[in-house]
Amino acid sequence: MYKNILIPTDGSELSEGAIIQGVSLAKALGAKITFVTVRHPFHALRGQPQMMIYMPDEFKEYIRDYVAADATRRLSAANTIADRGGMSCETVDVEHDQVYRGILETAADRGCDLIVMASHGRGGISAVVLGSETLKVLTHSKLPVLVCR
Repeated sequence: MYKNILIPTDGSELSEGAIIQGVSLAKALGAKITFVTVRHPFHALRGQPQMMIYMPDEFKEYIRDYVAADATRRLSAANTIADRGGMSCETVDVEHDQVYRGILETAADRGCDLIVMASHGRGGISAVVLGSETLKVLTHSKLPVLVCR
């Protein structure tokens, strides 16, 4: 059925639940697991331009390192869950301005045939106003997407 399952993680509790379910599914199917975390690139022009003029290069470097370390932590936590489930996995750290596109591009690049991801957990007007990366993946994906709650 499915041979390579992509499981995005943002480090949240909801994401962890999707990882657990995705690992169980992959084990039952004998599928390969690919974890991805997508982080926004650091842009010197984010926020008020006048604030960025005074940003020292050391601070920019600190932010980049902090975000990279957080991505490593997310993927390490996912890898630990896969290990506990007796599964090996690949991990991918992607930098992209649009998280959903980073997920879809990774799925295509890695030859994934299913995406397992968490629901954002919001409802009502907050879901409409804030949007959802899950909804964007569902809307734009040509692959099947399993949404876990």
